[in-house]
Amino acid sequence: MSISETDTRPVPFGAAPTNGNGGRPEQAAPRDREDRAEIPPRSMRLLRERRDELRRGIVAGRREAVDRQHALGKKTARERLDLLLDEDSFTEFDIYRRQHGTMAAGGASPHTDGVVAGSGTIDGRRVFVYAQDFTIAGGSLGAAHAAKIHKVMDLALATGAPIIGLNDSGGARIQEGVMALDGYGGIFRRQVQASGVVPQISVVLGPCAGGAAYSNALADFTFMVRGPAQMYLTGPDVVAAVSGERVSHTELGGADVHGGRSGVASFVHDDEESCFADLRYLISLLPGNNLEPAPPAHPPTDSDDRPALADIVPVEPNRPYDMRAVIGEVVDEGDFIEIHEAWAPNVLCALGRIGGEVVGLVANQPMVLAGVLDTVASQKAARFVRFCDAFSIPLVTLVDVPGFLPGTKQEYEGAIRHGAKLLYAYCEASVPRIQVILRKAYGGAYIVMDSRSIGCDLSLAWPTNEIAVMGAEGAVNIVHRRELAAADDPGDLRSKLIEAYSEELMHPYFAAERGLVDDVIDPARTRVALIRGLGVLRDKRTPASNRKHGNVPL
Repeated sequence: MSISETDTRPVPFGAAPTNGNGGRPEQAAPRDREDRAEIPPRSMRLLRERRDELRRGIVAGRREAVDRQHALGKKTARERLDLLLDEDSFTEFDIYRRQHGTMAAGGASPHTDGVVAGSGTIDGRRVFVYAQDFTIAGGSLGAAHAAKIHKVMDLALATGAPIIGLNDSGGARIQEGVMALDGYGGIFRRQVQASGVVPQISVVLGPCAGGAAYSNALADFTFMVRGPAQMYLTGPDVVAAVSGERVSHTELGGADVHGGRSGVASFVHDDEESCFADLRYLISLLPGNNLEPAPPAHPPTDSDDRPALADIVPVEPNRPYDMRAVIGEVVDEGDFIEIHEAWAPNVLCALGRIGGEVVGLVANQPMVLAGVLDTVASQKAARFVRFCDAFSIPLVTLVDVPGFLPGTKQEYEGAIRHGAKLLYAYCEASVPRIQVILRKAYGGAYIVMDSRSIGCDLSLAWPTNEIAVMGAEGAVNIVHRRELAAADDPGDLRSKLIEAYSEELMHPYFAAERGLVDDVIDPARTRVALIRGLGVLRDKRTPASNRKHGNVPL
């Protein structure tokens, strides 16, 4: 063997390689030339074509899987993003991401790993979003799937933009075992870190079972669509095996169950189109993060007087009326969005604008249980108050409350503990707070509904206000029970005592004379008073506490 045949010295850059042939390149055999001719020459055009073809295939998805999704009455993940986001605003992350190895025996893991993740805009404002893709492995969550969601959440928190999750998933990917569970844990931890920093919105558009359901409970707002949306920790089969109870998916965890009974769903819709339309409207009322104000709007140019308010509310304290009509007269152009409409309907929570400024409204609803506070109403209002406070949204509280709902059922269910949640939420809130007392404000419920004693900034009242420990009739029955028992005509005496009690302790100016109400206003001027009050409080600042955090009575 010659030296040239074993020479391993490096060849200078640009020099022709030698192969023991006197420095001349070795001639290729005819067969080698034929093989090379079959391979297309490498070029940028070819690479771009291959990249475009791969991307088109990923975006289109498998035809049969897409058809099955449509047959279930559901849109695909990408169709949902088209409905939600501004046209051509979506920037996708990790479209080529796939799970290592195979998802199932005999097949390669598909790209995207069952979730479309990225960022887009809604009315020009930045949001981050992920949409689970049920056409790929039933949208099940594995390590790569979770990593994409983690990235979206991290970027949302870093840039200060809302997070929106579109849920349509069979749950944890069983084949990946503990790695799937670890992925869910990472999502929950990030949700807690983002709580009160950026708004979080969850949309349930299909199954959402097991641990995945907690993501919806941790979100600030949860939307559900009737029919395909189902959410529960354990499905009907497990329930039947453990308890013998037979229940359908819809009966166990349908949209109306969570919208009206459990309170997990903030909004319930009949179809995806109306769901996304309402979601877009909600985003228009929310700030991007806790360091920026909610987006203002130009206030209406018409008069701020609302004469209809004087006719909506009856003078008689026991006659019902719809508090939504009052809210409609107070907010700009009668436009507001109600949260948890079907859950705890005896208290209303809504977002709207007054004078162009976004406000949160909490109001008793006399049409339901006379507007009393109970366990679920206290929970509903407390969470809403804390949300508004976290994102610097002023609070307007409309009061017409006869007290807390009495009874053993309420006491056993924790009326004291749940009522304390609302009390805590108001006491802790540092945003501008305005109370308006329309009629009744009795007992502990008066205190809890953002009274002056727990820190409201302005307390206004209508001439129909009655602020007292309890109603005149109940007070007379307790205070004068001996006189009534001994009277020859207890009915006549009771009427006289009630009239005297009302005139002495419950007249419209009693609280105002003692500094507990700032002004008794004309009902028709309520909107004017609120606009001026919000203007006075716009620059309110409250020093931060040195404590780590309080101990909310959860």
